[in-house]
Amino acid sequence: RSSCIRNNVWLACCGVLSAGLAVLSSFGLLLFCGVPFVVTVATAPFLILGVGVDDMFIMIAAWEQSSRRKEKSNVKSLLAETYSEAALSVTITTLTDVLAFFIGTWTAFPSVRSFCLYTGTAFVFCYIYAMTFFGAILVLNHKREQGNRHWLTCMPVGGAEGQAKSCLYNACCIGNCSGHSSQPESEHPMSLFFKKHYGPFFTNKWIKALVVLLYIAYLAGSIYGCIQIREGIDLRNLASDDSYVGPFYDDNEEYFSEYGPRVMVVITESVDYWNETVRLALENCAQDLE
Repeated sequence: RSSCIRNNVWLACCGVLSAGLAVLSSFGLLLFCGVPFVVTVATAPFLILGVGVDDMFIMIAAWEQSSRRKEKSNVKSLLAETYSEAALSVTITTLTDVLAFFIGTWTAFPSVRSFCLYTGTAFVFCYIYAMTFFGAILVLNHKREQGNRHWLTCMPVGGAEGQAKSCLYNACCIGNCSGHSSQPESEHPMSLFFKKHYGPFFTNKWIKALVVLLYIAYLAGSIYGCIQIREGIDLRNLASDDSYVGPFYDDNEEYFSEYGPRVMVVITESVDYWNETVRLALENCAQDLE
């Protein structure tokens, strides 16, 4: 936001910090319990960050809507209404994610089981931090705004002592350069855009028909892509770092990759190997295969 009071940079940073704390807590707990850590688990923090930031935006939006409806309410009622609106969405999304990853722990692959266990536990901690840590940050940020304090330095804005200072000093430390009022805006410009322009545009009957056609094309392309997809994964990543599988595939790639896969032929019937004619037939068969 352009206002030095309503700017929520630190609030967004704390939302990212909340996701980071969830990753540290979950990883630390599982490592303490002796759960193996494989290289695929290193991608889990990016998933947690996405969900954590999503929860952050949901809670901030609910808080701003509550504060606009109850401008003179106390902090306790604002936080209660925020949780009543945002907690349901956050809980459902977290529950579905946790169930999906914990179901993945039933797989026979130890590396996949470890990845699902780390990620599912991290989602649980992400929910805990969003409902506790980030809620407290919302209250502290609200008190800063009520005190008419700068977003960066938390110094009071609009003091007479800052009028003689430079524009850069006022913008970064104690006030505004533009001279605009530091009072909270009634509604965010992005909300107004979706309310006044985006919503009415998509309620047009011709746009509805176009959206249906585009969705059908998208669905057809998705089905075609699912049919054409091919699996591919480095098998080294499916084993722990100290497993013999890693050196095996390294040596196989270095010394035997140019020969391609090994072909084996199994004879399921009983063979009279003592018979010279049978042995000659087997050798001829092997030569034909080669």
